Amino acid sequence: MIFWWFILLTSVVSWALTGFLRRYALAKNLIDIPNERSSHSVPTPRGGGVAVVVSFLAVLPILNTFDLLSTPVFLALWGAGFAVAVTGFLDDHGHIAARWRLLVHFGAAVWGLYWLGGFPPLAAFGYSLDLGWLGYLCAAVYIVWLLNLYNFMDGIDGLAGIEAITVCCSGALMVWLVAPDSTAWMLTAFLATAVLGFLFWNLPPARIFMGDAGSGFLGIMLALLSVQAAWIAPRLFWVWLILLGVFIVDATVTLCRRVLRGEKFYEAHRSHAYQYASRILGAHRPVTLAVGAINVFWLMPVAGLVALDKLDGIVGLTVAYLPLLLLAYRYKAGDRQAQARQAK
Repeated sequence: MIFWWFILLTSVVSWALTGFLRRYALAKNLIDIPNERSSHSVPTPRGGGVAVVVSFLAVLPILNTFDLLSTPVFLALWGAGFAVAVTGFLDDHGHIAARWRLLVHFGAAVWGLYWLGGFPPLAAFGYSLDLGWLGYLCAAVYIVWLLNLYNFMDGIDGLAGIEAITVCCSGALMVWLVAPDSTAWMLTAFLATAVLGFLFWNLPPARIFMGDAGSGFLGIMLALLSVQAAWIAPRLFWVWLILLGVFIVDATVTLCRRVLRGEKFYEAHRSHAYQYASRILGAHRPVTLAVGAINVFWLMPVAGLVALDKLDGIVGLTVAYLPLLLLAYRYKAGDRQAQARQAK
């Protein structure tokens, strides 16, 4: 019963704090002004994601005190999340060079991996593969990529929030299916409710944006939670990759196509598939709702088959990603010239 009260309290605190941050952003002129690379047309306050950060980090020591969260996992999430959120907060208030942000991101990834015990062996086709130190390196790159792609995908109203809530709720269910005696599912449940309070203000039309502090924080939290889940059962790592499929496929296809064309991939743009879809449909809401529906009605069932060991992880990942790849190409992910031609 106490758990459910804390779940409710986390969401209420996030909601109230987002309202406060909106007034703060308006007072400090922290406004996202639309430009040619924006997907919105109305000046909107930014930085509301700090409410997610504060409400989620505040609950971690409480879970640790009641032995519902181990100290190493607590230190991994709190330290990495705090570092990324502070860097994003400072970047929201004034530009920080990309190299310094990237340095913090890799430092946070290494910190998180250290306290989580590194990267667990991968399970595929009945075999277990321990990558050793190469696993640490690959895991650090994976965490930093997921952190940054979450920032890239936070471009239309409600999208990052819907993604986090559906992925976290699905992830909590998968952990419970695999290890019903574990309390690890509580972490994703609390993260989902922290995002829910913010989402009230961010649903289309958004009254405040998440900002780099919130999107980066969600990215690294989801990445570390996926690594933690893999220590519970190796196949859960594939489960998390499946659940995060919409963001991973869109961002990765977009990045690869921009790099192949010689573009400066780190510069702001609006050539993601979800951005193109929102322009074609003339609104953010249908795209955001469609992503939520894909997560619940397509990715979660496939992930469930992998979690229940009815489907191999790599096979499940392939099955889940193929339609997403087709959608990415259908909506011109990363193909700015094709998007511009069709817009004419």
